[in-house]
Amino acid sequence: MNAPRITIADAALHAGETVRLCGWLYNLRKSGKIVFPILRDGTGLMQCVAVKSALPEALFETIKDLTQESAIVVTGKIRAEQRATGGYEMDVEDLEVVQRVPESDPYPITPKEHGVEFLMDHRHLWLRSQRQHAIMRVRHEVIRAVRDYFDSHGFTLVDTPIFTPAACEGTTTLFEVNYFEDSKAYLTQSGQLYNEATAMAFGKVYTFGPTFRAEKSKTRRHLTEFWMVEPEMAYATLEDVKQLAEDMLVFVAGRVLENRRPELKVLERDVSKLEAIRAPFPRMSYDEAVKTLQAKGSEIQWGGDFGGTDETLLSQDFDRPLMVDGYPSAVKAFYMAPDPARPEVALGVDVLAPEGYGEIIGGGQRIHDVDLLLRRIAEQNLPAEAFDWYIDLRKYGSVPHGGFGMGIERCVAWLCGLEHIRETIAFPRMLYRLKP
Repeated sequence: MNAPRITIADAALHAGETVRLCGWLYNLRKSGKIVFPILRDGTGLMQCVAVKSALPEALFETIKDLTQESAIVVTGKIRAEQRATGGYEMDVEDLEVVQRVPESDPYPITPKEHGVEFLMDHRHLWLRSQRQHAIMRVRHEVIRAVRDYFDSHGFTLVDTPIFTPAACEGTTTLFEVNYFEDSKAYLTQSGQLYNEATAMAFGKVYTFGPTFRAEKSKTRRHLTEFWMVEPEMAYATLEDVKQLAEDMLVFVAGRVLENRRPELKVLERDVSKLEAIRAPFPRMSYDEAVKTLQAKGSEIQWGGDFGGTDETLLSQDFDRPLMVDGYPSAVKAFYMAPDPARPEVALGVDVLAPEGYGEIIGGGQRIHDVDLLLRRIAEQNLPAEAFDWYIDLRKYGSVPHGGFGMGIERCVAWLCGLEHIRETIAFPRMLYRLKP
């Protein structure tokens, strides 16, 4: 009878048993009459021990000649070994080669140093490395934590369209696509406008999906396709939005620390930086931020938007995210509500991650007055007919409401301590990269 199949992650539950592991050859060490194939199966690494005297000669030779990333099924007994990765090893009793990588065309990513462009060209294979594996595991934890947070706080997940008839975040960063009968559509920049409609139906909602920005930017913080979570709340003020953002980030960071410490260790992440992510977050007005930046040598003037360097300068004095509010209305989107006491500034907030990671959350209170919304649409030369349904929301039961958007990739880059955002998504899309 075949030995039961298990995963490497469950090896501890099967100590002393003969089992099967299905995976790929991660590495191979040889020591005379003993060969150590290192197996990976997507859940971890397992060092296998093949002893020549315990195996048929042909099988031992097959194991000894295995090539990197060959697909194999290994049968053997699991035993505890403190020195091994994961604390367990497998004594090989049998091994089946499902597909052997030919020596004439070896696996291209070897233990030697490779340039970033080479690794990005081979992204479909680079994902098999321990570092990339750890990043994707943290990403998964972040996404799961975000969903769990909103699902357990009364929010309803409502999906919003990928094809949209108009801009949400400005017309200069739209990806235009051909729709039917010569009509045009655009890839979504945000689900927020549709969220406002669903919030008026359900009270508290969120959408979670891909968004697209045609920004011709090559910075370490930008992708043209990224994933964003966007909650929206009816009967909510700017202060409610800030509180939600703070609570969610503390929850997400806590879950990553709770469940992904092994991955953070692979990434050599200083976990003390993440343990500092606790409420309350420091808060600063835009007015204060401008003065702070000028004192640090920035040439920023009141009315200008902050660049990446400005965000880094602002956040470097804090060990947790910094909330900046009261930005000039002129640099914010058309739907952002002005402060009634000071209309030249918006009821919006940006959350800046520490350690130089910049903005990870942007949001605020929305305009709920129909006349003001119509004026803002006209001021920005937007096609009113494309927003007729959005304007309807201000006619039929309009209330103060607000929400925010958080880019998953920026959040993951920060939590993992990564230099560049391109490693935070399996297949990044950037200005000059559309492949693989």
